[in-house]
Amino acid sequence: MEHNLQAVYNLANVACKCHGVSGSCSLKTCWLQLADFRRVGEFLKEKYDSAAAMRVGRKGKLELVDKRFNTPTPEDLVYIDQSPDYCLRNESTGSLGTTGRLCNKTSEGMDGCELMCCGRGYDQFKTYKHERCHCKFHWCCYVKCKRCTTLVDQFVCK
Repeated sequence: MEHNLQAVYNLANVACKCHGVSGSCSLKTCWLQLADFRRVGEFLKEKYDSAAAMRVGRKGKLELVDKRFNTPTPEDLVYIDQSPDYCLRNESTGSLGTTGRLCNKTSEGMDGCELMCCGRGYDQFKTYKHERCHCKFHWCCYVKCKRCTTLVDQFVCK
């Protein structure tokens, strides 16, 4: 993980601010600014998705489980133990499982019922959604809204 912390550090950029009379840059302060949270998260997720499965060989060295893949570089993530099955509740790993989780029927992403429900299927139910609507700005200075209620379909993992 040490190398990947270095890689995250490499995402940082230099930010500077000028000081001086009337905007002159007689004094300049610079610092290292870590990349925004989303960029760091995307970087780590990409590394997680491409992590290489390893095992300890006879000589006590790490070797690839599947020799068809390229040898990982110092910037790659590797793992020895499989991740727990997040689909199922597991007290020892702290996984709550996905049973009972709301999912999006039309999404093909991580929030979609197909992925989130791990192939177990999902139930559909109707629920009332309350939200502010027909908002109007009144001079001066407040916004007045009505409360709209709609009946919507919800989907929950089996």
